[in-house]
Amino acid sequence: MYNFRTDLAVERQEIYKKANKIEKDIDGIEVENEEISEQIKVSRVKIINEQGSNSLGKAVGSYITIDVKNLKIATEEEIQVVAESLSKELKELINKHATKKEDILVVGLGNIYVTPDALGPKVVTEIDITRHLINYLPQYVDEDTRSVSAVSPGVLGTTGIETLEILKGIVDNIKPKLLIIIDSLASRSIERISSTIQLADTGIVPGAGVGNKRKELSEETLGVPVIAIGVPTVVEAATIAADSLDLFINKINTEIQSGDNNMDTLNDFLNNLAEEDKYELIKQVLDPEDYNFIVTPKEIDDLIENMSGVVARGINMSVNS
Repeated sequence: MYNFRTDLAVERQEIYKKANKIEKDIDGIEVENEEISEQIKVSRVKIINEQGSNSLGKAVGSYITIDVKNLKIATEEEIQVVAESLSKELKELINKHATKKEDILVVGLGNIYVTPDALGPKVVTEIDITRHLINYLPQYVDEDTRSVSAVSPGVLGTTGIETLEILKGIVDNIKPKLLIIIDSLASRSIERISSTIQLADTGIVPGAGVGNKRKELSEETLGVPVIAIGVPTVVEAATIAADSLDLFINKINTEIQSGDNNMDTLNDFLNNLAEEDKYELIKQVLDPEDYNFIVTPKEIDDLIENMSGVVARGINMSVNS
């Protein structure tokens, strides 16, 4: 199994293909790409059998990635367009597991006091909750309204309770037909920080991307289908160093090609370095010194605000239409 150190299925298949020098699709995996606009691109990775699952270290199921450019400076109209794209993809997943009126529980994972990990709790505060209205004030609610409830269970360090234990108790009592779980993820790409949304109908393993795995939240452990919505908010220092090295190599190669001097030796060295897995090499250097930090951008506050709005709107439009 590769040490992918990313929660994104689309990144895992890219890493696997590069490592194994595969040009076509990986056996057991189907990939479809769609360009919604200049700013929005959608990749759908479907793992169809055990061979594909073993290749990527992900369960059999659908993984949809929505990439958004320049989210940190997005206008209100642009945020709405992204939310509509999310809603379209999410609605298709919901319809596979629940009818129009069946109960849905929305779960926001994370720590509200740690900005990169606050996405889930912030989304929950913007969800249109209807379960209490249907139960206690049915005369004021349209008869076709779906029952939606939401919870932010906190993290093990502040509650002392595994998230799985909390959710199992809630599910056993209110018996929703489907769970939608929101969480922050880790990425192997700087440009995907808070600019990518991943949807999956296979559940989620909280903390997996940063080496702090908690108990799996899935249909197998909770007894009901689980759709996970994740947004990468952090990368490792090794990822930043590797990406920076790529930019450095490209810059040097450009200067070599435009210059008059013959620098074949340096050129060969840089090209060979570009073909190696720089991330693993840098990680081997940083890990023993405890320097492989988990890093987030300085604009993370604005990015989380924008992305929480996108995700909440997308969920609200999906479950109530």
